[in-house]
Amino acid sequence: MNFSSARQYFYQEIQQSDEQIDLAKAALYIALEEYPKLDPEEYLNALETMAWELQERLPSSRYPLRIVQSINQYLYDDLKFSGNKIDYYDPRNSFLNDVIDRRVGIPITLALVYLEVARRIDFPMVGIGMPGHFLIRPDIPDIEIFVDAFNGGEIIFAQDCEERLSQLYQQPVTLQPEFLAVVSNRQFLARMLTNLKFIYLKQQKLEKTLGAVERILLLFPGLTLELRDRGLIYYQLGYYPQAVDDLQNYLTKIPDAEDASVIRRLLTELGKDN
Repeated sequence: MNFSSARQYFYQEIQQSDEQIDLAKAALYIALEEYPKLDPEEYLNALETMAWELQERLPSSRYPLRIVQSINQYLYDDLKFSGNKIDYYDPRNSFLNDVIDRRVGIPITLALVYLEVARRIDFPMVGIGMPGHFLIRPDIPDIEIFVDAFNGGEIIFAQDCEERLSQLYQQPVTLQPEFLAVVSNRQFLARMLTNLKFIYLKQQKLEKTLGAVERILLLFPGLTLELRDRGLIYYQLGYYPQAVDDLQNYLTKIPDAEDASVIRRLLTELGKDN
């Protein structure tokens, strides 16, 4: 594989076992493709500085709610981090360096800042991949509180999550355990890249869309829908041999896919072109 240096750094980071992946580093390697002159160490140091400053403000009693309140005060009141509700689909919201510089982001990148700062003060937290809105929670048994990093670190409970999902889908939703499942580090990174994929696709930036899909497939090579999407992007970019390989592999894996007839017509067309 002929990777750029940024892609090589990302690839090397995710070759480790999931729990050994450094989320901040991997996220900065994602940003490095957009900003080739970016220095990841500068932003890792920024996170260290935040944690050091926060450590000075922590209460003597280490009750989880008190710790969360201290983190919230530091990140949202003092540093003025906030959710970007005005321009949610600005791609800069998905790059950790931009989020740290601009103090705005989307749920998953603000959650990443929160997680990384919390980890550095020995208060482990985990990501929660709720449909439509990423959350975090303390990684402590029997503590059923969730933190909404997009909304000023608001503390919510399972019932609140159910109500939010009902609002999102505009119909009553019964909370299922999988809705509040902890995400792995690879799942976290794939969700970040999926956001970028759809932002770039909407902007018709196909080369950048391709880059997002390629990295998702580095994380999860078996995702057949991503394989199909990469084939379709290859086709649109005129990379026909690569498109044929991916689309044929997709049909081999899911021969009765709903879009199989469309993909077969496309392959027939590509066969004529070649």
